Amino acid sequence: MADNKNNDDVINDILKQLDNAKNTSEAESEKQTEEPAETADRPIEETADAISEPVRSAPSHEAPQRKVISHAADNESAEPVRSNAEFRKPAQHQQEDDPPVLTRGAAAQMHNNPHHKKKKKKRNRLPGVLILTVFIFAVSICLSLVIIAFGRDMFGIGKSDTSRLIIVPEGASTEDISQLLYEEGIISSPKCFQFFSRFRKTPDQYIAGEHFVSPSMAYETIINKLTNIEEEEKKEEVTITFVEGKTIYDAAQLLEENGVCSADDFIFNFNAGGLGYRFEEYLPKEWNSLRFADARMEGYLFPDTYTFTKDMDPEQVCQKIYFNFNQKMSDERIERIKSLNYSMDEIITMASIVQKEAPNRADMNHVAGVFWNRLEHPEGETVGKLQSDPTSNYANFVIKPHLEVPNSEMLNAYDTYIGQGLPPGPICSPGLEAIDAVLEKMPTEDYYFVANIYTGDTVFAKTYDEHLQNDAKVKADEAAWEEQEEARIAAEEAAAAAAAEENYE
Repeated sequence: MADNKNNDDVINDILKQLDNAKNTSEAESEKQTEEPAETADRPIEETADAISEPVRSAPSHEAPQRKVISHAADNESAEPVRSNAEFRKPAQHQQEDDPPVLTRGAAAQMHNNPHHKKKKKKRNRLPGVLILTVFIFAVSICLSLVIIAFGRDMFGIGKSDTSRLIIVPEGASTEDISQLLYEEGIISSPKCFQFFSRFRKTPDQYIAGEHFVSPSMAYETIINKLTNIEEEEKKEEVTITFVEGKTIYDAAQLLEENGVCSADDFIFNFNAGGLGYRFEEYLPKEWNSLRFADARMEGYLFPDTYTFTKDMDPEQVCQKIYFNFNQKMSDERIERIKSLNYSMDEIITMASIVQKEAPNRADMNHVAGVFWNRLEHPEGETVGKLQSDPTSNYANFVIKPHLEVPNSEMLNAYDTYIGQGLPPGPICSPGLEAIDAVLEKMPTEDYYFVANIYTGDTVFAKTYDEHLQNDAKVKADEAAWEEQEEARIAAEEAAAAAAAEENYE
């Protein structure tokens, strides 16, 4: 009875082992389904060992060759339970103690099982396609923008109609011209201009000299203008010299008298400015409310000799004058202006006063030094006033006649005997010597000077008493000079009358 009970325990243990093996096999199959790559890489024999492994792990108290006894008495129709060895069914040539292996058929059947087949992992190509599409789209947009930009530049679409004066040097190449046009703001791409020029049938031989071109011109028009002599009749040229110390009204009258353009048209265009030259960037963004608006750009008509043509466009006349002034305002002069902590307009204003007060460069340096002292170290009788006669003359004889409505506040601001410091704007066109004299800022202890208008001599003084003595001496010299001049004129007239009488007899 005890033996039967022991046999039942052994049989129950074997059944539990079989159930555990089955459950383990199903779990392994599900795991292989979720991770096919791992299962596919494992050998068939290893898989078979994993399935049969629970069977080999029998209880330690079981005899290796113990046979399982069925209980016929309890249930004669019960199916006999197979032993562990019978469950494995080894091949005939395999020894009983050898580890179990799968037969060829079982291995093939397991290999053909869809749960054990290696499944290829499908890659999601959608992100790559989207990235490639976006990249191609972005490149297309960039290329389109570049082509549109070059096209607009090539045909001058949407660009300014304001003409610009350029000076073509002798023997200039296409590269030189493209760089010149780029620096003057006519074109946006020198390389594009060079590329366009190379594909033209005729060689580009540029004519040296002055040319007016505008950003709105197409490349073809610009090249034709720089390489071909216009077929229309050449206009008569006019040479005009603007001397130092003249006003904008003097220059306008001279242009009109020589048939270049109307005086009023010139003054309007010259004061309008905005021609795109570098020096304009340093002008006040908002002009002084007391500045004489009808001559707002007074002082920027650089004194020089110019060549114009009859009936010339007033804007082109202004272009030539602006171009010349811009050339004279070199980098060194602009840096010097900045170092003095004064604006360009203030420097030109002081230079215009120096121009009217001194006849030569040496006196200009000294007069400028006196004005610097009065501006920065006011003392004595001047109390910060420049006290320059030319400023009073400009207020009374230039501004006042052109005012439609009297403006005493403006007149007093320009008259440096009344207003302190610099006037609201220049009073004439200063030359380069006067501008450089102001920039030199000659150190001096003098605060006063008086000039002999007849001899051109200038006398300086430190104190007001010395200045009064110098002034009296200069006036005496002027009176003596006037007497001598009157005597000389009288003698010449008497001699001419006597000669005429002799000829008559």
